Amino acid sequence: MSVKKITSALISVYHKDNLEPIINLLHNNGVKLFSTGGTQKFIEESGIPVTPVEDLTSYPSILGGRVKTLHPKVFGGILSRRDHAGDKDQMKKFDIPAIDMVVVDLYPFEDTVASGADEQDIIEKIDIGGISLIRAAAKNYTDVFTVSSMEQYKDVEEMLQNQNCETSVEQRKLYAAKAFDVSSHYDCAIFNYLNPEGKVKSFKNSIRKSKLLRYGENPHQEGIYFGDLEEMFEQIHGKELSYNNLVDIDAAVCLIEEFEDETAFAILKHTNACGCATGRTVKEAYLKAFEADTVSAFGGVLITNAVVDADAAEELHKLFFEILSAPGYTDEALEILKQKKNRILLIKKTDLDTNKQYKSILNGVIEQDRDLKTDTIEDLELVTSRQTSEEENRALIFASKICKHTKSNTIVLAKNGQLIASGVGQTSRVDALKQAIEKARTFGLSLDGTVMASDAFFPFPDCVEIADSAGIKAVIQPGGSIRDKDSIEYCDKNKMAMVFTGTRHFKH
Repeated sequence: MSVKKITSALISVYHKDNLEPIINLLHNNGVKLFSTGGTQKFIEESGIPVTPVEDLTSYPSILGGRVKTLHPKVFGGILSRRDHAGDKDQMKKFDIPAIDMVVVDLYPFEDTVASGADEQDIIEKIDIGGISLIRAAAKNYTDVFTVSSMEQYKDVEEMLQNQNCETSVEQRKLYAAKAFDVSSHYDCAIFNYLNPEGKVKSFKNSIRKSKLLRYGENPHQEGIYFGDLEEMFEQIHGKELSYNNLVDIDAAVCLIEEFEDETAFAILKHTNACGCATGRTVKEAYLKAFEADTVSAFGGVLITNAVVDADAAEELHKLFFEILSAPGYTDEALEILKQKKNRILLIKKTDLDTNKQYKSILNGVIEQDRDLKTDTIEDLELVTSRQTSEEENRALIFASKICKHTKSNTIVLAKNGQLIASGVGQTSRVDALKQAIEKARTFGLSLDGTVMASDAFFPFPDCVEIADSAGIKAVIQPGGSIRDKDSIEYCDKNKMAMVFTGTRHFKH
């Protein structure tokens, strides 16, 4: 039969919140209850009759509670095929009662790890009996209904109430899928805990929370975000975030977190900074960032690492932009910024704490460490006769931070804590430099005194030659070309300064 009436249920849960209504509902519909330990006590205290699993198995809970339900009389009752003659004969022979419903909420393994508990406590929170019950019930979904998490209690209560404790095979199959979702996520968390150094080379990453997006990168593509965005951001105004919004926000966050001890502002389009600057105030930093490209800023994603006040909001309000992220806003600033109903305003609550990146390619996935190396003044190796000044060093590091978060091949031009221009995603470094120079001139920005950053080494001296003719006199690059000396010799002959960092920052 597709529709089955629940006549017996095994309940063994860690979290008891919102469980009592289900217990009352089952009892009122004549369902026989089996339980163990703390759950059994909880049911008894509710005044509802319950049969201890020990009475069913004629075997006590042993090994400090590690073994309670792992018994043929329990798993036979769950796994028996109700329409299978052989199974029915064996059930009768061994006096095994059928169990039509299993309710389990697993030990909180991930919460225990996150709490900083010692290893012994963590290991004891690896659920064995519960996970086995979930898998057994889900496997036999044609006959058994599985509730595998406290998150399901409310929906299950409503469903059973409306259906007089009957379930359809479609519902049982759906909840079986949810059960294997719970169990696979649980096993993944345990694997990653036991494999922190990645010695076992296997890609296992599980995220159960998801949000369906309006569409993917384009309207004909479906898009889903997997993760807990609310943990990192609070959206206080505007329309729903889209797939492209999230991609741009990720790029914006990675860039702004490079600036820890100074007020910074960045404007991004298609994951690349078209404006970035530091300043004494958010307003000053924004205006400097905006100056670099007043065209691309239209419809951009904006981010700052300081509280947005009314002065900054007045300037920002003049620009049409998609998103603004900040650690906070004054009341006056919000009054101004909320005048555009679709404008997305985010409060960034935490920094990124991930150290891995994943990308689906071909018929698999590639994984790498995030590029967490930020070039510092201490990393700079002077390779030319002319030394860099303190002001140039600050500009070089600033340019390098932006370069690191810009699509390769890239060249970044900067001075005085301001992105002057960049060449982005070009197939040659020379083209990237020419694009940056042309862009700076388009927006009337002088290149005199600017510095140049490159995400990778110069295989030929052509880039420093072009830079020199444009008025650029200091360069930062990783170094490492077999022809580094050609670029160094040109710099020495033309009184340019160049430093190597030893670190390449490709971004594809």
